[in-house]
Amino acid sequence: MKNILLVVALLAFSFGNAQAFIGEGDQKFQVGANIQDYATGINVSFDHGLGENISIGVSSSYALGGADGIENLDFGDRFDLKGRFNANLGNVINIDENFDLYPGLNLSLKNFGGHVGARYFFSEGFGVFTEANFPLAKYDTDDPIDIHNQFTLNIGAVFNL
Repeated sequence: MKNILLVVALLAFSFGNAQAFIGEGDQKFQVGANIQDYATGINVSFDHGLGENISIGVSSSYALGGADGIENLDFGDRFDLKGRFNANLGNVINIDENFDLYPGLNLSLKNFGGHVGARYFFSEGFGVFTEANFPLAKYDTDDPIDIHNQFTLNIGAVFNL
């Protein structure tokens, strides 16, 4: 019985000490699925905290497969790289110290857009995230194969570095 109580106490302590965003110097790495109408793929991102509620970073997505009619995508059609700015609002809205809501802007090789994401940490170094991305200004509106100028949803794992 003492061993079970000790394990429960240690787990509660480790979950209770997790923080979603601690501010300046905080670093997050995210990897997950990129889901959209015309293709599915993978997404990776890295964020670095500059202040109490501000972070900057990079994000990249790569489409693994295209929908019917656009199967023959080359590397340039599949790949996108973004610079991003986040306003980390987890401590402002104060739902839970393990939760972070972060709206932001991104500038990519394909468009200028925005995103709204949320992270929840289960422990000091591991959590889950979801992020919705939407284009605000498209660079080449005549390209019929452009899979990166649409609403996308990313979902996956987040790690504290």
